[in-house]
Amino acid sequence: MADNRKPLSDRVALITGASRGIGAATALELAHAGAHVVAVARTVGGLEELDDKIRAAGSSATLVPLDIKDSDGIARLAVALNERYQRLDVLVGNAGILGPLSPLSHVEPKDWDNLIAVNITANWQLIRCMDILLQRSQAGRAVFLTSRVAHTGRAYWGPYAASKSALEALVRTYASESVTTPVRANLFSPGPTRTRMYASAFPGIDPLTLPTAEDVAKAILPLCLADCAETGKLYSFREKKFLDFRAPA
Repeated sequence: MADNRKPLSDRVALITGASRGIGAATALELAHAGAHVVAVARTVGGLEELDDKIRAAGSSATLVPLDIKDSDGIARLAVALNERYQRLDVLVGNAGILGPLSPLSHVEPKDWDNLIAVNITANWQLIRCMDILLQRSQAGRAVFLTSRVAHTGRAYWGPYAASKSALEALVRTYASESVTTPVRANLFSPGPTRTRMYASAFPGIDPLTLPTAEDVAKAILPLCLADCAETGKLYSFREKKFLDFRAPA
């Protein structure tokens, strides 16, 4: 009989950007739910700290020090997961960068290319390489983090907003292509959160007035469970509901 307290028992969950912030909190939340966590990030020290917390929670992790821009590395990871588990049950595309906050005419091409590589191309490569493994799960679940600026046209946020708009199109397309399969793919908009990235964008805001990464992670978990039937939708943490695809997050 399944343990309702650990709904992800015997499940394999991969999360990118897992060394800090929302990524680390979500990895730990998935571990508390019983998942074996495949934690991907560049920062080895952060991954090791996460591993200690996951072990203390009574679960286990595979640490993958990897730059998400390394497309060949993602492909090798998919091969390794296939050899070890023959499937993937949960994919959380959390890794992302803010990029330059400046007028579009001032953005340097190298900064644009780096932003697109991390926020778009890496997530496409994750879908490309992990789809076959998600299809082998009885209930493959994919969640990608987005932002309300994808819909607002806010001044000086052009590169980041464009990357999140593209990500939303990518994930909704994937959801449509997977609708007759066991895979469900959704977007999650955390809104203002007590993280390093948010503080760098809004240094004047008191972090104690913001939800924590742990608060956000608890809301991501339900989208990773087998009983999540929604697909191609956007969940707003701030509004605590799925939104129509035309609505701001």
